[in-house]
Amino acid sequence: MSNKVLAAQRLAALFIAGWLLFNYPLLALLGGLGTVAGMPALFLYLFGAWAALIVLVALTLEGRDSGKRRVPPTGD
Repeated sequence: MSNKVLAAQRLAALFIAGWLLFNYPLLALLGGLGTVAGMPALFLYLFGAWAALIVLVALTLEGRDSGKRRVPPTGD
């Protein structure tokens, strides 16, 4: 399987994971948890899940070019 197809499948899986993480039933469960260190648990969950998705998307897109070695041009 090519790297582009694998990256596309991983991005689709991340989209579905994000859709599930930010969907109503899960957010409703976390809405009544109270506070953690003075901050609402829902806010911590939202920002944590958002940051995790961004990191996973970045790793997926950067990992696509890991097989290619980039050589900087020489100034000779």
